[in-house]
Amino acid sequence: MPAAAVIESVNVGVPRPIPAKAGASAIDKRPVAGPVQVSVPAAGRSGLAGDSICDTDHHGGADQAVYAYAREDLAWWSGELGAAFGAGAFGENLTTAGLDVNGALVGETWRVGADLLLRVTTPRIPCRTFGVWLRRSGWARTFTRAARPGTYLSVLRPGAVRAGDTVEVVDRPDHGVTVAMVFRAITLEADLLPRLLTAEHDLPPELVDTARRRAGVSR
Repeated sequence: MPAAAVIESVNVGVPRPIPAKAGASAIDKRPVAGPVQVSVPAAGRSGLAGDSICDTDHHGGADQAVYAYAREDLAWWSGELGAAFGAGAFGENLTTAGLDVNGALVGETWRVGADLLLRVTTPRIPCRTFGVWLRRSGWARTFTRAARPGTYLSVLRPGAVRAGDTVEVVDRPDHGVTVAMVFRAITLEADLLPRLLTAEHDLPPELVDTARRRAGVSR
């Protein structure tokens, strides 16, 4: 990882009308100035102060406290789709620069700024709201095939985050299971499922159970 890895933008969202599900979503994340406090959230809540979650059954909580997406991946999508995607366009809380988010190992720890410690947990799985927000038919399939999901993070130590903060990987497990590998295993490449079990201590229990069941592996 380059030493210059930084938070390009911190983005939060409030409920706004959207023609999907219950008719409102906070996927429209917008950059904010100044520091934002990040803490361990309750179930169905965001870890960022001022950030909302509407679909509390499928988003938020300790393992999805923060969502990070790389500026480099937003740029790649801009080239693929011929559209400009600014910070927060994919509903991410943290837009990073100089950091291989999809190549991060599940379970690795990031120090962000002076105090905040975040832990990589799971990739983002696309939902209907995501496609409706981007106004892209078949978006879930397109996003899945690209395997550039970004990652959710849990909060190990609360702290403030702001644009320009450095990101340092301070701990990495040795299993080699990346965010992108987890995403591919649970979407299109089931042959990778047994590989996920080498990282079972760094994955949420429900994902480990899913991998075991689909791979036909008993405890």
